[in-house]
This record gives sequence, structure tokens and C-alpha cells, in this order.
Amino acid sequence: MAHYLLFRLYGPMAAWGDTAVGEFRPSQSHPSRTAVLGLLASALGIRRDQEDELIDLDRSVRVAVRLDMPGELLRDYHTSQVPPSRKKLHYYTRSDETRAGKLHTILSQRDYRTDSGASIALQPLNKDQSLLHTWQQALINPALPLYLGRKSCPLALPTDPVTIEAANLKEAFDAYPGCDNHLVNFGWQAITQPEHVRYFWEGDDTGLKPELSYPRRDRLLSRRRWQFAARDEHQVSHPGEHKYTSDKES
Repeated sequence: MAHYLLFRLYGPMAAWGDTAVGEFRPSQSHPSRTAVLGLLASALGIRRDQEDELIDLDRSVRVAVRLDMPGELLRDYHTSQVPPSRKKLHYYTRSDETRAGKLHTILSQRDYRTDSGASIALQPLNKDQSLLHTWQQALINPALPLYLGRKSCPLALPTDPVTIEAANLKEAFDAYPGCDNHLVNFGWQAITQPEHVRYFWEGDDTGLKPELSYPRRDRLLSRRRWQFAARDEHQVSHPGEHKYTSDKES
């Protein structure tokens, strides 16, 4: 038997970044490894400049995702005024930037996922079960604000972290209700699962048989230099098993 920490991520808007070139900032349908671990790092109080701590966290855990609600794609045409880059000059706040003078405008197209929800499973690689308790408590009482990929995308529901003992990853997910069920408990009506629920994971012996395997460049090498390594991500879709309705409809 293995131990897992499962929690959920849901919000009206999320941005699960992918490889970005130029003005286009795409979003994957589901959270990347770096997105999940960045959120966990925030909950633990690890800041972006604490590179050693971020790398230690990355090396300590295996991440899996069940996409309960894929949501819809939203594309935002975005403009922003920024000052010119100058050597040895740092802008520490937005107010510093706007006072710099000679601002110029940059354009970008940014993708979001609306009304999407995912369940996340974390498994410590060193079999240290105390890590699960530490992560669980951090998600319940985060040290820093949590958001879904971008600061403009706050969580709409509690993460509800639960430690689960199971024979494999699939059994752990089966023991954890989907985001749609949780939404109904908070008063949403007519929330249904998609026809197929997709799973994304890394590693073997999970109880899941992959339909697709592909490289994703979302394993942290250096946060300071924005360097990421490739890893193999596996994917499979299973038919949805439940349709949830609120008490008002039953």
C-alpha cells in the first residue's frame, strides 16, 4: 500500500501555462507539474527566490492530475505599459514602473480555462509520510496566497486536502470525489461530470494504462533562470461514472 495526498483545484478562471514564444501565452487544459508545485510552494511559504528549497520540493514528489471538469477556453487580448529595460536599474513595484517615464506598450494574447476543476494527487518519492502531513496542513492554512496559474485566478473553493492509503494511484483517485461533487455540496446546481474523465501522471505502477505518452517541459531546473527539463507524461481517459445534482433538483 502507498500513501497519497489528494486535493482539488477549482476556480472561475485558471491559466495552466505551456511553452510560450512571443506574444502568445497558451494554457493547457490541466495543471502542469510546475503549476502544482508552485502552488504547493506558496502554501509552504517558499518564495520564488528560494531556489534550493524549490528544487528540493520538485525532487521529493510525484504529481498526478485527474481532470474532473475541463472547462472552456477563453482568450484575452492583453495590453500593458512597461518601462524600458536599463542596466543596474530595478523596478520593485508597479508604482516604480509607472513613474519611470517613456513607457511603451506590449501586446499579448493570454489563454485561460473557465470553470475548470481538477483533483491532484501527490506521492512522496522518499516514502517519508511526514511530508504528506506537512503538505496537508500547508494547503489548509497557506503561508502565501494561492492562485491557479496567474495572480488574477484565485481559487473559488477550499483545496480540501485528504491523505489516502491505496494500492495504487487509480484507487486513490477513486476514493476521492470529483470537483463536480464538491461544487454541489456548496450549492451549485446541475453540475455533471464530462462523458470522459482524463488522468495525467508520471511514473509506473499506477493502476492506469496510458493511451498516450509525450514529453512535457515542466520539470524545474532553475527558477532563477527560468529553465525547465522535459519529463514523460502519460494520459488516459475513462468514462465518467456519476451525474451529480443539487438537493434542490432531487
